[in-house]
Amino acid sequence: MFDEKVSEPTEFYSHFKAFHELMAIKIREILLVSSPYDAFIIEEDTSLASQIINEYSGLNLSQPPRVTRTSSAREALALLERKRVDMVLTMPHLDDMDAFSLSLEIKKRNAQLPVILLAHSIRSIYPLPESWNCSGIDRIFIWSGNSDLLLALVKNAEDSLNVDFDTQRAMVRVLILVEDSPAYYSSILPLIYKEIVKQTQAVLQGGLNEEHRLLLMRARPKILLARNYDEAMALYQKYRAFLFGVISDTRMPQGGRLKDDAGFVLLSQIRSEIPDLPLLLMSSEPGNKKNAEQIPAAFIDKNSPNLLDELHEFFLTHLGFGDFVFRMPDGREIERATNLHELEMMIAKVPDECLWHHANHNHFSRWIMARSEFTLASTIREADASEFQNIEEIRTYLISRIHRLRKWRQKGVVARFNDLYFDPDAMDFIKIGQGSLGGKARGLAFMSALLHEQQELHEKYPGVNILIPKTLVICTDGFESFVDQNDLRHFAKEGYSDREIMESFLKADMPEWLIRDLTAFLRRVKYPLSIRSSSLLEDAHFQPYAGIYKTYMIPNNHPDFGTRLRHLMQAIKLVYASTYYESAKSYSRSISTQPQEEAMAVIIQQLVGQEQGEFFYPTMGGVAQSYNFYPVEPMAPEDGVASIALGFGKTVVEGEKALRFSPKYPQVTPQFSSVDDILENAQRSFYALRIKNYPEELHFDTYSNLERRQVDEAEEEPSVKELSSTYIPEEHRIRDTGYMPGPKVLTFSSIIKHDIFPLPALLGDLLSLGRKSLGCPVEIEFSVNLRSERHRKGDFFFLQVRPMAFEVERFKVQITQEELDHAICRSNQALGTGIKEHIEDIVYVKPDEFSSESTVQVAGEVAKINADLLAQQRPYLLIGPGRWGTADRWLGIPVQWKDISGVCAIIELRNEKLKADPSQGSHFFLNITSLGVHYITVTEGAGDHLDWEWLLSRPVVKETPFLRHVKPEKPLTVKIDSSKSQCVIVLQEDAEPDQLDLAQSCQWWLGK
Repeated sequence: MFDEKVSEPTEFYSHFKAFHELMAIKIREILLVSSPYDAFIIEEDTSLASQIINEYSGLNLSQPPRVTRTSSAREALALLERKRVDMVLTMPHLDDMDAFSLSLEIKKRNAQLPVILLAHSIRSIYPLPESWNCSGIDRIFIWSGNSDLLLALVKNAEDSLNVDFDTQRAMVRVLILVEDSPAYYSSILPLIYKEIVKQTQAVLQGGLNEEHRLLLMRARPKILLARNYDEAMALYQKYRAFLFGVISDTRMPQGGRLKDDAGFVLLSQIRSEIPDLPLLLMSSEPGNKKNAEQIPAAFIDKNSPNLLDELHEFFLTHLGFGDFVFRMPDGREIERATNLHELEMMIAKVPDECLWHHANHNHFSRWIMARSEFTLASTIREADASEFQNIEEIRTYLISRIHRLRKWRQKGVVARFNDLYFDPDAMDFIKIGQGSLGGKARGLAFMSALLHEQQELHEKYPGVNILIPKTLVICTDGFESFVDQNDLRHFAKEGYSDREIMESFLKADMPEWLIRDLTAFLRRVKYPLSIRSSSLLEDAHFQPYAGIYKTYMIPNNHPDFGTRLRHLMQAIKLVYASTYYESAKSYSRSISTQPQEEAMAVIIQQLVGQEQGEFFYPTMGGVAQSYNFYPVEPMAPEDGVASIALGFGKTVVEGEKALRFSPKYPQVTPQFSSVDDILENAQRSFYALRIKNYPEELHFDTYSNLERRQVDEAEEEPSVKELSSTYIPEEHRIRDTGYMPGPKVLTFSSIIKHDIFPLPALLGDLLSLGRKSLGCPVEIEFSVNLRSERHRKGDFFFLQVRPMAFEVERFKVQITQEELDHAICRSNQALGTGIKEHIEDIVYVKPDEFSSESTVQVAGEVAKINADLLAQQRPYLLIGPGRWGTADRWLGIPVQWKDISGVCAIIELRNEKLKADPSQGSHFFLNITSLGVHYITVTEGAGDHLDWEWLLSRPVVKETPFLRHVKPEKPLTVKIDSSKSQCVIVLQEDAEPDQLDLAQSCQWWLGK
């Protein structure tokens, strides 16, 4: 039994979804037909509609039904013709027609419509008409002023209408009540419903989120009422596979005759067929307790003054509600479990005799069944304890099954953090607070749910776990509470430096409720953490805010818990502070939003990586896009592009050296065309988190607390060996292995050539899935951990998904041959679409003065000129070598967005001084494209052209050591044909007139 192959639990994929379909038929409209006197009596007792609403609210049930009243049977029939009604409640005394005749007329019109006779007392309806069983009355209830009856009769009708579908669709359980007296079942049925609902709510306190709890409430046991032995036996035979228990009176009709022992006979037969089914015999004669013991079944005296308490005890003891009480065979209690996590922990340590006692009596399956986990409960129930070889095999079987359930029911669900039920091993995505998740976390939650449904994708890549890192989100109300409590809202205005904002936020106090929850969270989480921004506007279409806000990494392994908590709090405050930094304000101005409109959620995420010496980092991180702006043969733009790097993906998003490839053509790598190209372009440094021998005060201001390491220093670490090739100097050759002597070169050949991990194919599938799901091109950030065992592949972690921010070509732009001939600049690698005109300022890096060592100074000079032009509202053309916005000063100019926020178009020069690959994949690049800034790559000497002679002859407005600000004699026009990625920059009179008219007519599309 235990050695069976355990496949991926596909039943859990549909389990949660199935609950959405339960209780499909609801009682929403009730028609009450009563004489004015009866209506007055009910109103005197209490308002019928108000009581129903109050009962629903008190038990946290949704959508209470509405009640429509009429005093005339004929008016009731007319109402049924005009109005939808889900249930008819009729009182016995009507002026124009008796209730039994009315019910027959109703059934002629709608045979499925429940009709309930509600009487004040037995005497008011007895003696019943001889033909009442043939009338349209479905049930008779006795109204004694107990408002609980209203809930019971509505729910009982709903149960009868839904039981067939719900049992077949989701294996919902059935509880049968057998009672022939309307007076008795009118009092007992409300007690049972209230107990069922309250007990179900109690065990669901550990539910994942509000939706999860409401859905599981739909899966509560159905209660079916039988009025005699024959009805009970018919229900038993029909729903035998779904029975939860049977509660039966002792004396009842059997075969048309009243028999004193019919209940005893019924339960005895059921016990002989289902030995462990909970059974309860009820009787007003105490002597029948001996008969109950003979069955055996529990017994309750109907006349007991403690009837409610005894019924409550039956539910706890026999039906699996309440705690699971571990007992020895002699009944001695030794442990208790309140939830599945505790049950799993207790099973691992209770004595063998105790475990055998409960397994042999199906106590585990019954308790799990009460928590609406029908699949697992049925599986455990079918596993006969006697078939296992020994008690340890039973123990292992139960633990593995429960653990799989706990883990898989979390997939794709955003659960609310609860200190009592938080289980870091099983819970993948949780939140603190009531506000928004923010854009980045929302995207992660969406992908978590989407991946949960993609069973075929998981099966396609055996040996690869496709995961979202374990995630806790502090919702935006945490930020709102923090800034309001500490009076920090004024920092949204202009005039404050980033350092002023940072220091004020670090000095501020966190809200007590947030400290309490984060303390409880951190006590159970010991792995390294990433603290990331998730603002309201982040990762939105056409305004991604990529890289604008801050991310920090912490080791979270300091021996002092107070230090760990302080590190976490500092990182959160710094993320909050970045909401009001100048970069965020500049970007907000560019898209015409106000900083005070922004609110920040924070993602606290398990950091992806592996311990390697004193450091922690993933095998590789990267970015993939479903649209490639710079395809080379045989690639097409729609094939997408990926950039990967050793260690954390910061290397890629900061625009440093990384490997670019198309997932469809992974072996086409132009930057690695020759040995010399590989040696020149290969990644030389990477980012890692120090997790040993780090200072008490973390370096949050340096690489977000990461360290930039040289690949040469880490040649002996497993990840470097796995991704490297070895250079053989004497042969000027590179061997595709990192496991031989010699200098290491990061070529990723094991991935893109030898397929030790199916990254290219997997990225292709995930990009396709993301594009279909978001309805637009997408970008994903990811990390990969390769496993040390060669026969196992590794883990792929989704870190982020967002829409790609670029304008779809809305207007066809044609570039004429004349424009190409007269162009000041032309390029075949241009990003953007449409026309930008009236550019009257050019800022360029002086080619004779520039050197790679001067890029930081150049960035500072650009920022000053940008501020001047921005103040004058003069958009400008910016020209310079290498990658704009890179964090690697040796690859280009390391500006931030705030340093160039007034730019209209950018030319990125590739020449012998700096020959970096285009910037796509970096956060800077993403924000540039999102704002519609035309981005032009000019590779000098390769067909592209920039007229330096003309440029150098322009009159100078301002000059700095490395920059020159000049004005053309006439305004410039930039035209991009996005279908060809082709661009020309011409003097305005050289642009085609019809194109100018087109540009002027659609300025609002393209921006100036």
